[in-house]
Amino acid sequence: MIMLKKTSRTFYIPISRLKAGLKEAVASAYLCMRAIDEIEDHESISDDLKVQLLLGVHEVFQSSDVVAESQKLLSPYRDVLADVTMQIHEWALLCPPTVNEVVYRHIAKMSKQMADWVHVSWNIRTEEDLDRYTYSVAGMVGEMLSEIWFWFDGTKSDQDKAIAFGRGLQAVNILRNRDEDLSRGVDFFPDGWGAKEMIKYTRRNLKIADSYIVDLKGGPALDFCKIPLTLAHATVNLIAAGGNKLTRDAVMKLVSSIN
Repeated sequence: MIMLKKTSRTFYIPISRLKAGLKEAVASAYLCMRAIDEIEDHESISDDLKVQLLLGVHEVFQSSDVVAESQKLLSPYRDVLADVTMQIHEWALLCPPTVNEVVYRHIAKMSKQMADWVHVSWNIRTEEDLDRYTYSVAGMVGEMLSEIWFWFDGTKSDQDKAIAFGRGLQAVNILRNRDEDLSRGVDFFPDGWGAKEMIKYTRRNLKIADSYIVDLKGGPALDFCKIPLTLAHATVNLIAAGGNKLTRDAVMKLVSSIN
């Protein structure tokens, strides 16, 4: 939970409120995905090494010994990789054994697709490219969460709407981090798009995400999803009005207003 709080202001709160078992499953998945995201976004290692490491993680999470294989893969780079990445084996072990197949499968899949995007230098030209990218790094998180909800208490949900839930949250991040991404030479906006078009794309996906959580009806899945979705709506509204990031006080007020 210390690492979770250090790496995510948005997801620390809803994960910390989950019931035992479910909390470990979602925390494990989030931290493993954060670990590979830190490889994809690393500022000082080469794209070739990023691809090598991400493909390595893809293999690790399909192996019979995630701990040994991940340490063998990452230990030569302990001086440059983030702590959350170097501890990926700990996050993997945190996952309850009865659901680790779901989590490990999605970590492997995301690592492979992240490697593919690094290999093409995140070349996004069309809305279809953007859809593929936002699926790779977030839409499949929605898919995974839907499987975790079903594992925990039998909650069923619409997979297409779950993808839009993840995709909408990622689109908010793209809007919020626009200047930072451009400064490192990465442009996630399709050709000809400005903030107006990306905001429209984001809101379209968030509207589907609203429908997704309505379908959840109640229970821990709904309690979890309401918080990041509420913050996403507030952030895109702020960006549309000329702002950028919600203040900590604004986040806490929004969270406390959620029933």
